[in-house]
Amino acid sequence: MPATREDLMARLEQLAIQTETIEHERVFTVAESSKIDREIEGGHTKNLFLKDKKGRLFLVVVLADATIDLRQIHKLIGAQGRVSFGNAELLEEVLGVTPGSVTPFALINDTGHRVTPVLDAQMMTHDRLNYHPLSNDATTSIGREDLLAFVRACGHEPQIIAVSGEAREAAERL
Repeated sequence: MPATREDLMARLEQLAIQTETIEHERVFTVAESSKIDREIEGGHTKNLFLKDKKGRLFLVVVLADATIDLRQIHKLIGAQGRVSFGNAELLEEVLGVTPGSVTPFALINDTGHRVTPVLDAQMMTHDRLNYHPLSNDATTSIGREDLLAFVRACGHEPQIIAVSGEAREAAERL
């Protein structure tokens, strides 16, 4: 059985990670969540569950308004050939969540360590970040360093890479 929101919150508490969760109506898209986002401080995000031609899985997490070139992202994240979206069955099997509820918190369910988490460098400039707590009827705010600690506690080493167009442009200006 995949972890529940209560399991997630207990794990965060066990790790001494402070979060704040706001309940709201279910949202399935970035557009639907934009009203809620204005009411919650921090970086708001979208999550892409991707697989490559060899079956490797990636969870790419970027700011909600980020531009992602799906034809080129495989070169940035180390995928074998172009990537496609993982289907709902694979998403539930590996991360224990349904479409619309994808979140880095779902790494708690990836006990087989099949997913490579990729966190966009632009997103990681925010002190506070916001994700669904395994379901899309709430938003949980977490500190940037606490997110990294959580991902590592789940047995994953997060890859912080400039995958969004915005992050790559910012890196080029430096």
